[in-house]
Amino acid sequence: MRWDNLGESPSALFGTDVVSRTMDSPEFRGITFHEVRARSIVNRVPGASRMPFEWTVNPYRGCSHACVYCFARKTHSYLDLDTGQGFDSQIVVKVNAPELLRRELAGRRWRGDHIAMGTNVDCYQRAEGRYRLMPGIIEALRDHANPFSILTKGTLIVRDLPLLQQAAEVTDVGISVSVGFLDRELWRTVEPGTPAPDRRLDVVRTLTAHGIPCGVRTLTAHGIPCGVLMAPVIPFLGDAPEQLRATVRAIAEAGAGSVTPLVLHLRPGAREWFMAWLGQHHPHLVRRYTTMYADGAYAPKWYQRRITRQVHELAAEYGIGPARPGEARRIPPPDAAPEPDGSPGDEVAHRPSEPTQLTLI
Repeated sequence: MRWDNLGESPSALFGTDVVSRTMDSPEFRGITFHEVRARSIVNRVPGASRMPFEWTVNPYRGCSHACVYCFARKTHSYLDLDTGQGFDSQIVVKVNAPELLRRELAGRRWRGDHIAMGTNVDCYQRAEGRYRLMPGIIEALRDHANPFSILTKGTLIVRDLPLLQQAAEVTDVGISVSVGFLDRELWRTVEPGTPAPDRRLDVVRTLTAHGIPCGVRTLTAHGIPCGVLMAPVIPFLGDAPEQLRATVRAIAEAGAGSVTPLVLHLRPGAREWFMAWLGQHHPHLVRRYTTMYADGAYAPKWYQRRITRQVHELAAEYGIGPARPGEARRIPPPDAAPEPDGSPGDEVAHRPSEPTQLTLI
């Protein structure tokens, strides 16, 4: 790790006491955890990002989900850690996140603004099973009646269902589960560290079974709205009409109140890692991707509009729709943006100047 990020100076991200651990258990084999004490945990999103929230909390850096397209890979370079395999296996754990959050929420300057989680790396990745930071984080938000939202691919969120219910009784809580496709072969190679797509949809079913309504149509005063971020839709691999139909149908059957498609975007850091994966697994598509993403990180707007229209039509057919104002509150498409200190580790980034896809607000 880059040691000038450690210390007592105002620019230091973490304190000097760092403990690195490797585990022998099968679920953590090959992963190193760097336990740090963060100097701050509530991070402000730069105004230029145009995101529908101003504040985020991220208890981890790096992610064992190992999604080859993950936009947050670039953030590891600010710690002199590898943005490829290192991002997947060198996980920074902010072990003091719950106590630090409680202190910051009690500060005189804090005004109780909405806090988004899971917008950089997944707060319910495998590390959370060991470190259990989220219960303390949710308890702090609950005790201060502070509104928050969570975006996740992890099924571990079900563990914290009682705390989420308690929080929903006193404040505004939103949950969104990310499921971009159902193809198991694609999932095994492009998202190798994540729970399978059908298991993620089981999270939505569980929320419904426990009386937590998913969507504004059944929302009560104490309910937790739950939508599905259909992301990423991967060109030429997960965008066939029959694939989109199967995914939207499964999302509807799981009880989601909204579905929001997001086409794959390839920012620096993620782009190189994804293209290397593509060359290994689907070399015949390399030229097509080079052409499609020749103008930057985003697919052409005509393509984004086409996917959005198709998902809109399927959602209407299956009785669900895009999120409307007030439904899945302040849960954004994941996209990187600079941190206050100049490194892009804990925030989300600029959207295209002309939105062509659904948003969750």
